[in-house]
Amino acid sequence: MRGNPFNEIEEMLDRVSRQVEDGVTSGGLQVPGSVPVDVADTADEFVVTADLPGYETDDIELTLSEGTLRLEASREDELEFTDGDYIRRERSRKTANRRIRLPEPVEEDEISAGYENGVLTVRLPKVVGGDESKEIDIE
Repeated sequence: MRGNPFNEIEEMLDRVSRQVEDGVTSGGLQVPGSVPVDVADTADEFVVTADLPGYETDDIELTLSEGTLRLEASREDELEFTDGDYIRRERSRKTANRRIRLPEPVEEDEISAGYENGVLTVRLPKVVGGDESKEIDIE
C-alpha cells in the first residue's frame, strides 16, 4: 500500500520553513548580493560592521533615511583581456547592498564611518532624531 505522496512534500516544506526561520532569527540567512553585517548595541551607540573586501572607499555609499541605514557598494573591473575572446566572463562587475533598520533614532550629525582592510565600521550615536535623509562620508 502506497502512502500519500503529498506527505513527503509537506515534510520537505516544513523543513525548509524551519531552516528559513532559524536563519532569520540567528542572522544567518543571506540573500545573494547582500552584505553580511554585525550590529552591536552599546549603551551610547549602534556599531555596524560589514565585510566588503575588494572595494575602495569611493565604491561604497552609505545613507541614513527614516531610521534605516542603507549600504550599497559597486565596482567594475577595468582590465580587458585582449589576446582572444572570452569563453566566460564573471569578474566584470560586483555589487552588494544591505538595509539595516535601526531600533532607535540616532544623532545624524554625529555618525562616523571608517573602512580598513575590507571592513566597514559605522558608528551611530543614539538620541532622539529626525526623519530626513543624510549621506555619510567614509574616512
